[in-house]
Amino acid sequence: MNWWWSRPVGAAREPLNQENVPVSYERVALVVGITGIVGNSLAEILPLPDTPGGPWKVYGVARRPRPQWNENHPIEYIQCDIFNPEETEARLSGLKDVTHLFYVTWASGSTEAENCEINNKMFRNLLNCVIPNAPKLQHICLTTGKKHYMGSFHAFMVAPHDPPYTEDLPRLDAPNFYYNLEDILFESVAKKDGLTWSVHRPGVIFGFSPHSMMNIICTLCVYASICKHEGAVMRFPGTKEAWSSYYEASDADLIAEQEIWAAVDPKAKNEAFNCSNGDVFKWKHFWKVLAEQFEVECGEFEDGESQKLTFVDLMKDKGSVWDEIVKQNNLVPTKLKDIGAWWLADHTFGIEYPLDSMNKSKEHGFLGFRNSKSSFVGWIEKLKVSKLVP
Repeated sequence: MNWWWSRPVGAAREPLNQENVPVSYERVALVVGITGIVGNSLAEILPLPDTPGGPWKVYGVARRPRPQWNENHPIEYIQCDIFNPEETEARLSGLKDVTHLFYVTWASGSTEAENCEINNKMFRNLLNCVIPNAPKLQHICLTTGKKHYMGSFHAFMVAPHDPPYTEDLPRLDAPNFYYNLEDILFESVAKKDGLTWSVHRPGVIFGFSPHSMMNIICTLCVYASICKHEGAVMRFPGTKEAWSSYYEASDADLIAEQEIWAAVDPKAKNEAFNCSNGDVFKWKHFWKVLAEQFEVECGEFEDGESQKLTFVDLMKDKGSVWDEIVKQNNLVPTKLKDIGAWWLADHTFGIEYPLDSMNKSKEHGFLGFRNSKSSFVGWIEKLKVSKLVP
């Protein structure tokens, strides 16, 4: 299957011709988290005529009303809070034609115990509704991440595994809602004959979604825009290790492609897969790329006392500045607290990032990859074209 080789980053996608929409569908996807960073890519890729397993019909589920930037996707949008079992049953139990479930969402609590409680309930509510009511359901894709190997946000890098990370490494001896989701998945799948699963573990994701809690590119674009607006140097509030060590990323489209591959290829059934671009980069190089994209003066790594600054500190009083930028550039209305994940930026640039291995995925037949620099620039351009950043 060479489908992904013809999908370069930044290539224009032909919109689905509504006159050629099929009367019946071989496969029907239910994407939970459709406005998130991976969900948005699934929403764009699944309906395309050349997507493996197609033609696909797509139901997209999200907690919030359908956003403007999602309106052109040829999907059936369903607003539903899956934390609420009654609402989940009322809005999703009628989707009896679903053949494939893509779970690409999560919710954040103040502790890992809360993370486990919230996310367990969401996933159980969903599976308890969909599995009994969708007799044609064949496969469930669960998206987790590299914290499977590194530990949760609340116990991060406490006795983690020695990289590069491979999928056969044992779980860490610490609470982690990723482990809980896997256990719920395995338990639920075992109750239905023929139902298969796959687990996908990306790292830092490069993609598009102003509704994502994990969008590092959108966050950096907002930061660069504020620096330019104020005539300030775009400083790097991170560690020396994050500045100069090798890093890797996971392109959101690549994750979507791997999940679609796993959904339709027999070699990928009942397996967990890492998902990264297949190359490495250094943030000291990408920092210059970011500065060029926004025509702002590029700072360097600053050692010493100045490095105690964080993105949270730098951005804490910039809400009104972002309001001015939105107004002056006629951007899609957003608030700084919603579009910038400053805690994520501090987390991303606070460590020396461990690398993983894509060997298992390649050995099973998925040969997709991305040029991380092209991915980085491509998603910045999409944010600009969508009028989310200037």
